[in-house]
Amino acid sequence: MKNIVLASTSTLYGEAYLAYLAPVIRELFGNKPEVIFIPYARPGGISHDDYTARVSTAFADFGVPVRGLHTFPDPQQALREGHAFFTGGGNTFLLVKQLHELHLMDVLKQEVEKGKPYLGTSAGSNIGGINMQTTNDMPIVYPSSFRTMGLVPFNLNPHYLDPIPSLPHMGETRETRIFEFHTQQNTPVIGLREGSWIRVKGDVITLEGTQPARIFEQGKMPYELEAGTVMTTISQVHL
Repeated sequence: MKNIVLASTSTLYGEAYLAYLAPVIRELFGNKPEVIFIPYARPGGISHDDYTARVSTAFADFGVPVRGLHTFPDPQQALREGHAFFTGGGNTFLLVKQLHELHLMDVLKQEVEKGKPYLGTSAGSNIGGINMQTTNDMPIVYPSSFRTMGLVPFNLNPHYLDPIPSLPHMGETRETRIFEFHTQQNTPVIGLREGSWIRVKGDVITLEGTQPARIFEQGKMPYELEAGTVMTTISQVHL
């Protein structure tokens, strides 16, 4: 049974790293001997070691050991033998490029679909969707493919921000960019506001957290989905 959390962000304003997700992390990983952390997105250019150390410090408060995937001699084998996974935020282009180059994208997908717990935040949530083409990140590298794991039957736009009518000079909005995406593809997009996450248990997908999500479908007006709503089953998604 799938056991997945795809969160909009790792850190809410004014809070410690991963603090708002503490109950989720305990539920997801509390009985696991180790979580493999995938540090490839490197927010702010941080090193793999420093990023893993940050996560290890946070997870220590939850009593959950962490080891960085980059420290294993065979990362594919590490995923196959691992018990649980966390992919942090940063640059989605860099993350996807690394996963494809190391032939890890499909291996990670297979292991998560077997029921191993998976947590993604920001870029780590983007790779749970069908492709990475609704990310907010700069294309600092060129992945061999934009295809991601497809753990859910839609794309995500983490850190979703609403247009501000009083600030028309703020420039191109997330909504505008998603409309542009839908001129080329018909994949639904979930505008995931900070403070909320997608929860997948088996075939049931639920929006959880404190904020509603903005739902975008090709050829339709966007609409709101309240937190706590069971979205659909994976096999019958009609957002």
